[in-house]
Amino acid sequence: MLMPGYDVVKAAQAAAFFALKSGGKINVLKLAKLLYLAERGFMSRYDEPMFYDHLVSMPDGPVTSITLNLINGDAEDDTWPKFVAPRQGYDVSVADGVTLANLENLSAAEMELLGELWEKFKTFDRYRLRDWTHQKKNVPEWEDPKGSSCQITHEEVFEYLGKPDVKALVDNIRDRRHLAKAIRQIV
Repeated sequence: MLMPGYDVVKAAQAAAFFALKSGGKINVLKLAKLLYLAERGFMSRYDEPMFYDHLVSMPDGPVTSITLNLINGDAEDDTWPKFVAPRQGYDVSVADGVTLANLENLSAAEMELLGELWEKFKTFDRYRLRDWTHQKKNVPEWEDPKGSSCQITHEEVFEYLGKPDVKALVDNIRDRRHLAKAIRQIV
């Protein structure tokens, strides 16, 4: 079962968006970086995450951990394969029949941010984008986990983004997760 509050539909549709923009399939490393930057970018603009994912520093940079597990087939959800095909080697493809018009759960603001990220990074290969996320001036919350992984808290991201009321923003994320957990127990 996925983390309460995590928005698998938006994560799957964002992954499909980048695969579509990349011609139908995209390298997993590049996709993982773009999805992290989408989560971070949405936090910067709108004071909340796009997917409400678990953020992690890994040797190849920061990732949205739950989404990466779905990409790699290490987690399952009925929604994911409606938008994203199973990983094939180093690539992931959009599911059959999915078009940009099918990505209805992404708001105009989310689509705008994803589009801007694609325009900025479309010419970057996976290694150039990975290296870009390793630079403190770009993603200061990433720390080299020395071959392992370590959590990046939403609090850290908000602090590096210079948000004025970090505690309130983190409380909102916590409240969403508690509410989602309570709803899951009722249903």
